[in-house]
Amino acid sequence: MVLGDEGRLPYMRPPLSKKFLSAEQSEDRLYFRPAAYFEANGIEMRTGAPVEGIDRKAGRLRLGGGATLEYDKLLLATGCRPRRLRVPGSADPRIHYLRTLDDALRLRGALRPGSRLAVVGAGYVGLEVAATAVTAGVKVTLLERDDRVLGRVTTPMLSDFIAGVHRARGVQLRCASSVAAFSGSAQLQVEVAQGVTFDVDAAVVGIGAVPNDDLAREAGLACDDGILVDGHGRTSDPAIFAAGDCTRHENALYARRLRLESVQNAVDQATVAATCMGGGNLSYCRVPWFWSNQYAFKLQSAGLFEGYDEVIERGARGEGRFALLYLKAGMLIGVDAVNMPAEYAAARRAIAARGELAIDAATSPPVKVRVPTTAGVARSSQFGHFEVAERSVAR
Repeated sequence: MVLGDEGRLPYMRPPLSKKFLSAEQSEDRLYFRPAAYFEANGIEMRTGAPVEGIDRKAGRLRLGGGATLEYDKLLLATGCRPRRLRVPGSADPRIHYLRTLDDALRLRGALRPGSRLAVVGAGYVGLEVAATAVTAGVKVTLLERDDRVLGRVTTPMLSDFIAGVHRARGVQLRCASSVAAFSGSAQLQVEVAQGVTFDVDAAVVGIGAVPNDDLAREAGLACDDGILVDGHGRTSDPAIFAAGDCTRHENALYARRLRLESVQNAVDQATVAATCMGGGNLSYCRVPWFWSNQYAFKLQSAGLFEGYDEVIERGARGEGRFALLYLKAGMLIGVDAVNMPAEYAAARRAIAARGELAIDAATSPPVKVRVPTTAGVARSSQFGHFEVAERSVAR
């Protein structure tokens, strides 16, 4: 049985800031499966059915209207909610957040050619909305509190490229600009911290997300900016599992806890949790990866770049096709690729294998990557534009 608070069957969220927002993709193409699929596979779907409490001792859920439901195994996949901007005037109905299909429909109605839109926050959501809006003929002002776009998730090199792409298409990008207040009646006025005020027809706020761990906290489960789960997706209660954006999970590849807000993490964690709930034994050990479509550019990222001390660039930024390889002590730890899917796939595989990049060979293709393996025989293979030489090491 699946219970959800939205009155819809499960659907894909990534298109909400891109093709669905621009009306290029129809609503029916958002849904993972039609209702008939769930019926045929013995899955009872209860939409519009929020859970109000968990009685762990009795193994019982408290639903709306006083109803209850017993469980043997429970999975919490409650996701995140948008972080709210707390400034004067922020309750104005012309200020939008984007998380649900209904949010996207409301925002779509505000994106009229010639209208003016303020986008607060230059993370993935803000940048994707800005790209979709300006392509539709909307005049966009993008405000970012930090001194560069994507400051939380990537490096200055990629930030500079993405910022240039948006400015070249007419987006008025203002970094180091915080919203101080909203006001106005006929027009929505946006006041930034520097005392500058400008008029727009609508605004959208994308300043991060907060994990929906309230239900877990109230039930006494261990939480720390997300529901704490082990490598099997199990919470501090062995009968309760959790997966997706709402969790802070134990990642064996990085030997520490991570909270990731990505489709990849949600799908992979769900696979692990479902296997273990069914009596199997599977551990989460995956390289984090992310992607974003903006205009004609596909950004693909893998790994965590924190602590990098060397960057190798392949391709040509001027042509909009390049990859940035991040190294730490000679080890490949992350990649950002723009319109270079083969290089991205190769780097992602090398990161998963803890590939060591031979810097002296990286200036011309192929890039050599030494990959530690438990095998006793050294061998070489080719994938993408990376040559991989595997060698055995002590574990």
